[in-house]
Amino acid sequence: MAVTTILQFHKFNHFCNGSASGILLLILNSYHFFNQEVLSMKGTLYGVGVGPGDPELMTVKAIRMIRENSIIAVPGAEVKETVAYKIAVQAVPELADKELLPIYMPMTHDPKELEENHAKGAKALEACLDAGKNVVFLTLGDPCVYSTFSYLQHRVEADGYHTELVSGITSFCAAAARLNISLSEWNEQLHIVPAVHRLDSELTESGNYILMKSGKKMNQVKEILSRSGRDVLMVENCGMPDEHIYHGVDEIPDDAGYYSLIIAKEHK
Repeated sequence: MAVTTILQFHKFNHFCNGSASGILLLILNSYHFFNQEVLSMKGTLYGVGVGPGDPELMTVKAIRMIRENSIIAVPGAEVKETVAYKIAVQAVPELADKELLPIYMPMTHDPKELEENHAKGAKALEACLDAGKNVVFLTLGDPCVYSTFSYLQHRVEADGYHTELVSGITSFCAAAARLNISLSEWNEQLHIVPAVHRLDSELTESGNYILMKSGKKMNQVKEILSRSGRDVLMVENCGMPDEHIYHGVDEIPDDAGYYSLIIAKEHK
């Protein structure tokens, strides 16, 4: 870093001939290079999607990222009890021997509790990044869709660290494949809705709906589905040993689990 700054100084001093504007330009340029080199000394945080549940649906890149990096972060207090870990370790057995970093992400709507735990999680990740180590954060499905990783990504980036996303297969694509159906055809619209946050909305838009995060309010979601007149299918725990498939609203249990995904298609 010092060598770079000295070289930049000689280059700009010659160019500016000691003028006030030239000195200012030199300072700004040196500051830029200083920040770039400091950033390059820090590790990178990767948000890596492990897919919906079946370890065979993990991407080649996700497997490579886990193998090539020594620190693996997982959303949960007990790493080896989390769904993301249980999926990934089947595809990458050596994951069990790596440094595992638990990042507690509570399932709550309490803003204060969320704020505290997101801040704590970001600081734990940044401590590793400051040591020049990369961190691979495992997340279910794809990190770009309703992912817990996004809350940490925003904080870490705001603190000046570099992050990257590694896409995974989404739960709704896996569920559609499991049901052997398409999600949309020709000019059909596709609506992806976090159902638990939209219980005051009817399914009135043209096209097909994907309802995610339905488990805790399933009885209310079922009422909305019944009024919609749509063809309804649900996959619970897609790709996992305890997977269940339901055809129609009447088959869906009120106590369905958190990993329940509903596809509601326009009746044809």
